Amino acid sequence: MMMLFPLLPLMLLSVCTARVGSVSAPVHTFKQTDPVTGMQLECDRCPPGTFLRASCTSTHKSECAPCPQGSFTELWNHIEKCLRCGVCGHNQVVKAACAADSNCQCECKQGYYYKTKYEMCVRHSECPSGEGVLSTGTANEDTVCHTCPDGTFSDAVSAELNCSEHKSCDAAGLVLVLKGSSWHDSVCVSCGDLRATDGANYLKDIIPAFFLHHKMSIRRLRRLVHNLPSEDGKKQGGTSTLSLSDANVRINMWVASATAKQIRQLPAVLTKVGANNIGERLQNKMHRIDSNLKELCTLGNEEVVE
Repeated sequence: MMMLFPLLPLMLLSVCTARVGSVSAPVHTFKQTDPVTGMQLECDRCPPGTFLRASCTSTHKSECAPCPQGSFTELWNHIEKCLRCGVCGHNQVVKAACAADSNCQCECKQGYYYKTKYEMCVRHSECPSGEGVLSTGTANEDTVCHTCPDGTFSDAVSAELNCSEHKSCDAAGLVLVLKGSSWHDSVCVSCGDLRATDGANYLKDIIPAFFLHHKMSIRRLRRLVHNLPSEDGKKQGGTSTLSLSDANVRINMWVASATAKQIRQLPAVLTKVGANNIGERLQNKMHRIDSNLKELCTLGNEEVVE
């Protein structure tokens, strides 16, 4: 946690911090020499929320005054001016406002936590696809992720979402043509559905999650978008400056309108742009769907090819 610096005479705080630990019993007096008589005096200190307006003399006690707005003292003191209230730092919000007897206290704003190593608030980590949030981040702790266990998946990058259970094809009266993994849901079909004539139509269901999980450099991703198959054979323009998120949006838009024939060309396009391994993985997914569609919807067999 952020620490509250001890109060020192003449010290002005420039930032708000969080208070921790305990302090020893306060000393309520201090020694001072009377400027007129030269006598050693024991004067009263001023309580928190006040400052010493006038020191004691041989005939008068110490005179204390309240801290004006925007200033504070937290300890018994004999300083001549209250300390200026601090301000919260970058990515911090006020947890407790400054008062006459306490400086303001800050904490990391929503979505951030205090990282001791850097002594600053940093954004909560996001769990990648294939992992879910075991515990959400707080102002003092980062997100804790875990790999999705068998039977569950996560197809999102999130600091809040946990893994979800794979859908049950049997419960919906459908057949399973692609078992779910840690990063995509199970793919179910109805053999009476016209889409069942081509497995590429079902591969579309997992392609957005596929590209989210299988990382590609932005340069290669831009080349992929540029070379996505189209009805007229034209290349997609405006790809050289696409950001990572924009490139994924363009891919998802293409998937939504792509024909089965165009989807089948996608592994070859991946190979063309140098993503050979990713292309092979996508081709394998398509092969599993095709094989299971043939077995389950043609022969009525219930064994699924993994």
